[in-house]
Amino acid sequence: MPHLVNDNWHRAAELHKYGLAWVRERAKWLSDASILLTNVLALQPPGNKLEALCDKKEAVGGARYLYPSITKGKYLLPEFLPELDRLRREIELVKPNLVLCLGNTALWAVLGVTNISSVRGSVAEGVQQGVCPGRKSLATFHPAGVLRQWSWRPIVVADLMKAARELAYPEIRRPARQALVSPSLDELGHWTNQALDNPPAYLGVDCETAFGQIKCISFARSKSDAICVPFVDETKPGWSYWPSQGEEYAAWCCCQSLLACSAPKVFQNGLYDLQYILPMGLQVDMRQGEDTMLLHHSLFPELQKGLGFLGSIYSSEQSWKLMRRRKADTEKRDE
Repeated sequence: MPHLVNDNWHRAAELHKYGLAWVRERAKWLSDASILLTNVLALQPPGNKLEALCDKKEAVGGARYLYPSITKGKYLLPEFLPELDRLRREIELVKPNLVLCLGNTALWAVLGVTNISSVRGSVAEGVQQGVCPGRKSLATFHPAGVLRQWSWRPIVVADLMKAARELAYPEIRRPARQALVSPSLDELGHWTNQALDNPPAYLGVDCETAFGQIKCISFARSKSDAICVPFVDETKPGWSYWPSQGEEYAAWCCCQSLLACSAPKVFQNGLYDLQYILPMGLQVDMRQGEDTMLLHHSLFPELQKGLGFLGSIYSSEQSWKLMRRRKADTEKRDE
């Protein structure tokens, strides 16, 4: 991010009326800010269509071709692959703390994927096959995409603010977390008793649902300590995670104790969760509580408010909802 700030940085925009004079000014303030601006392909495709430089996999070498598709069903022609070597050399020469991928093509070159809407905002290491293996990267929408979809502008601004924070160090820093995802009944009881004996400042609560019922309930007693209490397990007989009705009842009792405790609850779209929790006969102490979706939306109404989006903005890792495909009837409605 910039080492110095001065009014001359904005002169580039004013110089547009003088043709290409702004390019020289832009190059100077990018250099002053220690920013290298480059392209995956140092050329403009015919008609500005990337597909013109691509073909089907069979035409580019079939199974011998090592790179993923750059657009749907289209692979970069082998004669343009040296451009990746050139980009790799540029990055190695500069050794940046962060590689900021603007758009799908840059994302493809660094991470080997093109789902920019799902990956944007996530801090990740460049893949071994990419142009900067092991180097920290962060993706956001391409500026040209913002001009076509103006609602993306505040998202890109938020991503750039995150990039400014990540530029301070070259390594990916993620806080240590402990999450118990397949607990035994003894482990669940022990975790519950600890939370009740030492009430947390806040108790995070989140439900996942499937087939019109609660699939699991998760609780977090701190930023680094959480437990997931599963109930539906499609891989087991009867689809129950717990081997007996008695154990399942005991697990629900632990959940009831946590929900009824006096610790302030933190939900993400809690109205959705409560419409499943309350019909189960569970009592929830909501005398104090917060809802991250509503709080975020009240502060930044121009931004999306789903859990995956909040994770991409406020954390250095990807929300689990973006890590796997799920059926429509298992989706929690965060909007």
